[in-house]
Amino acid sequence: MTAGPDHEQIAGLLHTSGIARGISPDALTVLSTKGISHDHWRIDETGLVLRIPRMNQWGLDPEAALTYQQTAFHRSHQSGHTPRCLETLSPSIALPRGALIVEEVLGRAPTLPDDLAAIADALAALHAMPLPDEETLTPLQVHRNPVSSTLLVIEEQAASLARARLDPETLTAIREDLDWARHFASRGEPDFALCFVGTDTHPGNFLIDPTGKAWFVDLEKSLYGAAPIDLAHATLATSTGWDPDCAGTPTGSDVKSFYQRYLELTGPDRATALGPWLLPLRRLTWLRTITWFARWRAQWSAADHAAARDESMSAHAKSHIEQSFRPDRIAACRADWLAPDVFTF
Repeated sequence: MTAGPDHEQIAGLLHTSGIARGISPDALTVLSTKGISHDHWRIDETGLVLRIPRMNQWGLDPEAALTYQQTAFHRSHQSGHTPRCLETLSPSIALPRGALIVEEVLGRAPTLPDDLAAIADALAALHAMPLPDEETLTPLQVHRNPVSSTLLVIEEQAASLARARLDPETLTAIREDLDWARHFASRGEPDFALCFVGTDTHPGNFLIDPTGKAWFVDLEKSLYGAAPIDLAHATLATSTGWDPDCAGTPTGSDVKSFYQRYLELTGPDRATALGPWLLPLRRLTWLRTITWFARWRAQWSAADHAAARDESMSAHAKSHIEQSFRPDRIAACRADWLAPDVFTF
């Protein structure tokens, strides 16, 4: 496992930045190291958290990655469901990839399925934000063609399938869905309006505050794209079992209720436009996730990789990924689109 940053050095950087002058190194508390890409430290009693990148899954250089996240935090804050980013610390010897300073959300991990309604509320608010002017969309990515954009990600990750040592039945099922995705992408793109999306919207990236409100706290992969991808990633079994702190397993009925709540919140016109795309984009999102699992297994599972910072989380991730690759688990996920009773609204 890789070592964490030095408390004394970080305290000095915070003092110099003016965020926390005179803070003692002992006042910095490690909140979490379980994230694949970030550690989180509490900054004494300031109500702020230091979000420390360890890697960028898109391969952005440190400065570009900080700018990207800072922009995503700023733009999403108007939704009322993400914390503010107050400042960034530039890359340095102590922080090779810099850090973001964000408001601390006092909350707990979601309990499933009970908190799915709150997550639906948060996603509806994020997706309802007006888009900036065309010339100011950057630096956030814009997936103007979300089907082909998602397929591009899938294809890149699918290059790891051959090295992921998968059960032949599992590999066959994934390749069947890959063939479907390639054919589906050739048929065109959705005509509904794009919106701000979180992208990595698995339940573990939400916190539930004491009022029951859900806060989305991981803006690393946010972009302008297709809302149904966020809905799928919040409820697929590959996602709901990812975070060890999220207890519970949603049933098909729970997932249906989640979608119905979201569609009611988004309004009849928007719901009608999204409806035909919910299932195919759910299928694409599963492919995006399962091929990411293959990439993790082939490239990132080594104990000395930056993604393996936390021993307990690495053990859980390995177990969850192994379970997700089981032929019966693969079949259960694929039943959503091969026998789609859940998506009959």
